Amino acid sequence: MRKLVYYVGASIDGYIAGPDGEVGFFPGLDEITAWIKDRYPDTLPTHVRGFLGLADTPNRHFDTLVMGRGTYEPALTVPTTSPYAHLRQYVASSTLEIDDPSVHVEQGDPLDLVRRLKAEDTGKDIWLCGGGRLAASLLPEIDEIVLKSYPVVAGAGIPVFSGAFSPTLFTPAHRENLASGTQVTWFTRNA
Repeated sequence: MRKLVYYVGASIDGYIAGPDGEVGFFPGLDEITAWIKDRYPDTLPTHVRGFLGLADTPNRHFDTLVMGRGTYEPALTVPTTSPYAHLRQYVASSTLEIDDPSVHVEQGDPLDLVRRLKAEDTGKDIWLCGGGRLAASLLPEIDEIVLKSYPVVAGAGIPVFSGAFSPTLFTPAHRENLASGTQVTWFTRNA
């Protein structure tokens, strides 16, 4: 069965972005970009992959992504309606309308969507791209978390999980320390 993996970056106080979606305050962005290029190129937007010479690089981990409206909308300023054209793209939103056949809007329960995707016979894992509210609603189906923890306190912003109190145990499986102080930790869901 395919896994749902929440691959995300956050400040040490648990924010994936500032209050208005800012991410430029994360330190070591050149270093982490090089790390992502080497380890998780499928998580780079299609236009960035082209810029970095990765346009024809096969996906290593994911062939599908699920994101919320708040994570999707910044792509429209690029401008593109298909920010991850190298992946199957699903946007969980009850109000968004997109005129692009490569982006599927899921207006129903995102848990149902993820369960359908996980039950597919073939394919790579499913990337939960964000945001915090969607991650909280999909917590029952998250199998792994890959957390890039940046050594900065944001103080406020968009939390990694934004929902009801729901303690869920994960076990650290592996950790890498980057020169900038960023740590990448792989967590697996406890059975």
